[in-house]
Amino acid sequence: MAQIQNDRLLADIGGTNVRFALQAPGSEPRAFESFHCADFPDLESAIASYLDRVAAKAAPKTAAFAIASPIAGDQVKLTNHPWSFSIEAMRKKFHLAQLHVLNDFTAIALSIPELSGAALCKIGGGQAIEDAPTAVLGPGTGLGISGLVPTAEGEWMAFSSEGGHATMPATNEAEIEALRKLRARFGHVSAERVLSGPGLLNLYEALDGKEAASLSPDALTRRALEEKDPDCLATLNMFCEMLGTVAGNLALTLGAQGGVYIAGGILPKFTDFLAASNFRARFEQKGRFADYLRAIPTFIICHPEPAFLGLAGLLDRSGA
Repeated sequence: MAQIQNDRLLADIGGTNVRFALQAPGSEPRAFESFHCADFPDLESAIASYLDRVAAKAAPKTAAFAIASPIAGDQVKLTNHPWSFSIEAMRKKFHLAQLHVLNDFTAIALSIPELSGAALCKIGGGQAIEDAPTAVLGPGTGLGISGLVPTAEGEWMAFSSEGGHATMPATNEAEIEALRKLRARFGHVSAERVLSGPGLLNLYEALDGKEAASLSPDALTRRALEEKDPDCLATLNMFCEMLGTVAGNLALTLGAQGGVYIAGGILPKFTDFLAASNFRARFEQKGRFADYLRAIPTFIICHPEPAFLGLAGLLDRSGA
């Protein structure tokens, strides 16, 4: 694929996969490729492989990376993968005039104003209030959290958060027992320890006392949905209920009357199951603020690459 001179390089870097695209100013991202992080010793090698695959005639001069990691200074280290890099060294290596690096869920939050129609699946609640804060979260290899707040200039500002590492609360005896077992194993049990791909397996082991070594998150989900395996079904049900608890907490914390949006690679595989589960009941189960939450809509983001929309929009608005 020949590249025009002013294409930008976009990357969505997670703990399991790294995805790339090219984007010309004002255009939709294109030339999508996805690689397994484990297949490359470092991010630089993955970038070089992608640029070789798309047969770029000239290296992009601008890039934007969404990465599953806190961004605090020049050194970046993924939370759930061994990759690390220096932003400035990366910029120099690929001769970039500009390199923007932000948290992956900050990028997803920036995509929210662009999503509508089939890109969203609504699960309960009323109508989103225009210009009210929105909340974004999503289970994947980890648990990402972000949100959007309106500015005085009529724009949207996304913030970076590591809320997925906040302590996971329990709301019934079964959850108390499951979290007790996980605390014995991990010490601190964050929401990410249960609301992620690896978290599904952690829950399975805590509920059933069985080793999950032969299971993957996809296999567990398949056994629950297709084979109606009772242990996998119980795990998936608790996962949905706990997700409702965390989503409701986030909605209250942010005053997210603009809606709660759920992304990540897991939920699109069982959207119907989530909608039929106690997710929404648990979301609203906040005592005196049940009515407040009942009005807030929850959505699953069904767009395949929302982070790229957020990155492209960021570059377009900045004139990069």
